Amino acid sequence: MDEDRIKGAAQQAKGGIKDAAGKVTGDQKLQAEGKADKAAGKVQSAVGGMKDKAREALDD
Repeated sequence: MDEDRIKGAAQQAKGGIKDAAGKVTGDQKLQAEGKADKAAGKVQSAVGGMKDKAREALDD
């Protein structure tokens, strides 16, 4: 598994926590940061997935 996939998943989790905390406290800035972190984590995870597929294709 590519390191980007791991970091992306961690960033998505962090974003989820920020988003939830922002909802609970009514902090729109924190909620927006959480959503941005989740989106960035998804992109990073997708990049890692593409790297994994490229490695698999080279191994075949």
